[in-house]
Amino acid sequence: MQIDGLIQALREDLVRVAALGDESTSRTADLLAVAIEASLGRRIQDVLAQAALELNDQLESAHVEVRIAGHDLQLVLVRDTTEPEGPADTALDARITLRLPEELKRRVEDAASRDGISVNAWIVRSLVREAGASHRSLSVGRNRLTGYGRS
Repeated sequence: MQIDGLIQALREDLVRVAALGDESTSRTADLLAVAIEASLGRRIQDVLAQAALELNDQLESAHVEVRIAGHDLQLVLVRDTTEPEGPADTALDARITLRLPEELKRRVEDAASRDGISVNAWIVRSLVREAGASHRSLSVGRNRLTGYGRS
């Protein structure tokens, strides 16, 4: 999925709507387009990640990954070839909703990116370290969202 095309289409829609108004409306539309452009790609990525998690709940011998290559996102079906490690009761299947200040969220994303892992994996690793639990005692079930990125 080419995000740049979607962002450009949204920008063009705003320009068309702004053309119906006066110069002030046009200027406001331009400012709005610039303001939402940066976050739109992240929001689309969030939607695809949620879709992948929901699909993973329905799949038995495969999982869906969100892969990022530059500005392009892909949903990829990956067939599982091995069984999940460890007992089923230790799989990472619990979910929480976490609200963070935007700046902290950005710092967590940057830290995860530097470590080459997902934000979820970075948070789990940090929580395991802080809670003093053994990471080896935790296994990852098929509901984990994994992937890779290329720049």
